[in-house]
This record gives sequence, structure tokens and C-alpha cells, in this order.
Amino acid sequence: MLDRIPSASFDLNLWPHLLATLTESEVLDALESEVIKTNLERFLLVLTVSLSVATLPQVFRWVRQIPYTLLLVIVGAALALVDVRLVNLSPELILTIFLPPLLFEAAWNLKWGDLRRDLFPITLFAMVGVIISVVGIGLGLAQWAGIPLSLGLLIGASLSATDPVSVIALFRELGVGERIKTLMEGESLFNDGVAVVAFGLLVGIPLGIETFDLQVTVLRVFTVVGIGVGMGALVGFGISYLTQRFDLPLVEQSLTLIAAYGTYLVVEELGGSGVIGVVTTGLILGNFGSRIGMNPRTRLIVSEFWEFLAFFVNSIVFLLIGDQIQYNILGENLIPIGVAIAAMVGSRAISTYGLSNFYNVTVLSAKGQTLPEAIGSHSARVIGWKDQTVLWWGGLRGSVSIALALSVPESLPGREAIIATVFGVVLFTLLVQGLTVKPLLVSLGLLGDQPLKQEYTEKLARRAALQRVLEHLIQIDGRVEVEADFYQYQKALVEGGIRDLEEEISSLQSQHPQLKNFAAEQLREELLSIEADTYAEYVRSGQLNQELAPFLQEVLRQA
Repeated sequence: MLDRIPSASFDLNLWPHLLATLTESEVLDALESEVIKTNLERFLLVLTVSLSVATLPQVFRWVRQIPYTLLLVIVGAALALVDVRLVNLSPELILTIFLPPLLFEAAWNLKWGDLRRDLFPITLFAMVGVIISVVGIGLGLAQWAGIPLSLGLLIGASLSATDPVSVIALFRELGVGERIKTLMEGESLFNDGVAVVAFGLLVGIPLGIETFDLQVTVLRVFTVVGIGVGMGALVGFGISYLTQRFDLPLVEQSLTLIAAYGTYLVVEELGGSGVIGVVTTGLILGNFGSRIGMNPRTRLIVSEFWEFLAFFVNSIVFLLIGDQIQYNILGENLIPIGVAIAAMVGSRAISTYGLSNFYNVTVLSAKGQTLPEAIGSHSARVIGWKDQTVLWWGGLRGSVSIALALSVPESLPGREAIIATVFGVVLFTLLVQGLTVKPLLVSLGLLGDQPLKQEYTEKLARRAALQRVLEHLIQIDGRVEVEADFYQYQKALVEGGIRDLEEEISSLQSQHPQLKNFAAEQLREELLSIEADTYAEYVRSGQLNQELAPFLQEVLRQA
């Protein structure tokens, strides 16, 4: 059929003539083909721009100070300024296509041991913190921006989901402590689901189709969360035991992809929270399934695949966030945007500092300690004020907030103002808070010694490599085809390299005593990993029907 349409057939002036010669089905097929072609061209354009931005830090040294995701927002905002529109963001595109892989990748890499130790404060931040954020922003907009309370609460629900992707990436680069990363990432994973649930409960109120009833609301929340956790666990454990039956890296990698999207779609279809379902599946597969059902090589392949997919999706999402800016509409809504920013920052401060200190007091009361005693002895896992400050300022907003705002029904009066307000606040958090996190870390003295640890690890790796080379030389000693002088020369070179590295390692340890603690922590992680892998091997071979709880972890903790 397409060969009957000339190359210029999609000129609108020619359509009357085409309609006279084509059947209705042929016209629809032609339109569908043109839509697919146009979408593919736009997708390739977005991808080209995103990857071009990724090369900027290699060309301009000063650009390296800006996190990659924030750089994408800046470039997208520049394109919007000259009215270059790449692709229109829709809530379906964000929630159904972009969000599942981002949630799964974060959950896959989140260690259950770290999450379990801080599950109490993370739950406080993700649940009570969302309520504080929704109420604080809603009341602030109603009081000082003249927005009806029902719409204000809807904006608050949209802005209660944190998205600290760029901050977490910066933490990893700078070597910030693992605990603050766990707190921030764990809160983000779980409060996304809570925010989506809160938005779903509140969106019907301004339309007049629902009224707030505490008992019904609590029941709905438990139902939505329960379906998400239940289906997520079913999929996670099911795939975990399935991958025990074979060792096919590409198939296992594909199963994780199907698990991410399939869980989201099935849970949403059942009336649950797809976000919580995907997070549950990712946690189980990353911490359990990858142990009992995947060998180390497969785990590495799957992890690298999800790292690539998260980079790929984030590259598109953050560029499109900047490109969606409507400067004229933002200018018309500066007052509600300003009020929303102040209310968001204030409510975030209340939830972060208030809930952190509530957690500290609760934990210390159970241990019979006071806060000064715990800080002095480092015997309790309190959240210090410096960590609280970073958690407060690093709680950026991103794609989930925009998706929720865009999903407001078109029949709702004030929809454009809601979208503009949410966009304005998201841009503030990304471009102001995101770009000032590093100076904040410097001023608080929280920058880690990641470059030093990297240098130390590289020397250890080189020493281990040379020691293996030396072992090989010893094994081939006496080969008739190798001259003795050449053999001795090579052996002397390797031995000299090992001695030099040992001196450099000893020098680093003497200059930086904290490296000994780092080395001990690395050894501890190696021991725990060996223990877990051994249990997994027994489960894979059928000698155990479930993986045993770690024994060394408790022994090392007591020691």
C-alpha cells in the first residue's frame, strides 16, 4: 500500500487527492506508519542530544563540576528557551516506561543489610514525612497563594516524592558515607509509592467525586500497599527460584527486565501500587535471587545491564524535564511557585529534623542512653545534625512529581496552575538545591576520602596482579625454551615492582591511619560475601532448601 503513496504524500495539501484513491484502512495504515516514523526520529534526536551532553565534561573542564543529570536539565532548559521541543512528556510515558527501570535498578543495588538497619527512620521519612509534606505545602498555598485547600493538597502530594538521583551520584563520586546514601535512597524508593497513593486518594476531592474519610483512607492505603508488596514478593521469589534451574546469563537478564515492567503493570491492574511492587521485586532479586540463582559472572552482567539502562533512561528524562519548561506560564505563576518552594523547604525541614530526632530519642531510650552520651561513645546509630541537614537540602524533586502533576484530569479547574507550580518547584530543587549540595558537603566537612581510598585500592590491585605474575614465573621455572638470564631478569623486575608497591602501601597507611580501618572493612565485606555465596551454592545444588541467615555478621558485630 505504501508504494502507492509518493514521497511527498504527507503534505496536507495532497490529502484530498489521496483520500479519493485509497481505502479507509490504507489511509489509517499510512497515518500509523508516519506516526511511528516521526516518533522514532524524535527518539533518536533526544538520544543524540543526551549523549552529546555526556561528552561536554570531556571537552570543557569547568562542566565537570555539574552533575550529569543537572547538566541535562540545563541543556533542556536552553532548548526550551529557543522553543525547541523534543518530545512531549506524558504521565503514561514517565510512570509506565521510565519509572519501573529506575526503581528496579535502585532497589537491585540497595543492600538489604543496610536497609534493615535503618528501616525505622526510612519508614518514618517515607510515610510520616509524606504526610507532613502534603499538609505543609497544601496549607501554605491555601494561606498565602489563595489556592483552594483541595488543590493545594494535590500539589503537595505531587511534590512529596523525592528524586535524589543526581545527589546520590554526587555522593558516590565524592565518597560520602554509605549510611546517608542508604537513608536518602531508601526514603526515595518508598516515598515514591506513598506519594502516588496519596495523590490517587486526593485527586478525586476537588472534582467532587470523593470525600475524605479516615477509616476508608487507611483501609485503601493498606490494600494498595499490601497488593504491591504481595505481588512484588511473589514475582521476586518466583524468578529467584526459577533461575536456580539454569545458568543462561542473557535469559536471566531478560527475566529481570520482564520482572520490572511486568510487576508494575500487573500490580497497577490489580489496584495496588506498582511503584511498591517494583521496589519489592528489585530488593528480593538483588539481595536474594542474585545469590541463589545467579553465579558471580551473571550477577555482574545483570548489574551492568541495569546500570546502563538507568543511565539511558535518566539521560532522556532529565533532558525532557528541562525541555518541557513553558517560561511564559511559569512567569504567570511566580507567586504560587515561590510560596510552594518556601512551604516545601519548610515542611521538609520539619519532617527531616523532627523525625530524625524522634528516631534518635526512641533508639536511645531503648538503650538507656542520652543523646550526648551516644554521640560521645558512637555506640548508637543516631542521625547527626550534619546528616540531617544533607537529607533536608538533598531531597530533590523530579520525574515522579511531574508525572503526577501531568496526570491531573483536564476537567479540573486550575490544572495549568498546578502543572506550572510543580514544574517551578522541581526546577528550583534541581538547579538550586542540586547545584549547592557539594558546597554544603564541603562546609559541613562531610566530603569523604574517596580519591585516597581509590589510590590505595589501585595499589593493592597492582600488588595482587604482580604477585600472580610472580607465581606464574615460579611455576614455569626451568622451561628449556626460555633463557635463564631472561627469566631471572623478568623475575627481578616483578619482585622489584612488588617491593616498591609494598613501600608505597605502607607509606599511605602511616600517613593516613584511617586506611587500616578501610582495609579491615573491605576484608569484612569479603568474608560476608564468601559466606553468602557458599550458602547460595548449597541452595543451588539442592542440599539446602533455603539460604541460611548470615552467621559471621553477628560474630563480627559482637567482636
